[in-house]
Amino acid sequence: MKVGTDGVLLGAWADVTNSNRMLDIGTGSGVIAMMLAQRSASTTQIDAVEMEEADANQAKENFTKSPWCTKLTVIHSSIQEFKPSQGYDLIVSNPPFFINSFLPPSKNRSSARHTQTLDYTDLLKATNELLTKAGRFCVVLPTQEGHTFQAMAKTVGLHLTRATAFFSKRAKPQERWLFEFSYQDVPTRRDDLILYDDRGNWSTEYKELTSDFYLDKH
Repeated sequence: MKVGTDGVLLGAWADVTNSNRMLDIGTGSGVIAMMLAQRSASTTQIDAVEMEEADANQAKENFTKSPWCTKLTVIHSSIQEFKPSQGYDLIVSNPPFFINSFLPPSKNRSSARHTQTLDYTDLLKATNELLTKAGRFCVVLPTQEGHTFQAMAKTVGLHLTRATAFFSKRAKPQERWLFEFSYQDVPTRRDDLILYDDRGNWSTEYKELTSDFYLDKH
């Protein structure tokens, strides 16, 4: 699976403070989990759950070749069947998001981008079961789906504590939400992030957020 902007955003944006155990739901190639591993303490343990066997094998290969292999574990399972012995301080997911749209021709691409194998109800149910009481849950979602997801999260007691509106360019409509939820009912911190400046270069804010992960920092 290709490394996309959504995954890079989430891997760089999620707050890893005081997170000794982390979970990446639907890890795909494992890029988000590896970014979290790069940013966190050496004692951190990160589990990466992936239901597609080919993707789980790819993530395992990528983890093995990374400098953080001792921190990373791939679990070939659906999140619905995953039953760990402990909870997690941080859960992240770049979930499927096309709910009512035509399916693409590729089966793997279809599973990765449509909610047929992991709908939002199941994702929130799993998070509610696996997140510690002081933990954080971070997701990246398209704008409209984000509003739906935020409303659904309230039904399981998860409060929106941080929200970043992502735009590819300042003059274009919003494309994504980066959300952080927790069980703490506190005021939501809100800001914007723009990918490209008026000259078509990466914005200063985006370069600052992702500078540790790109070799080409144009």
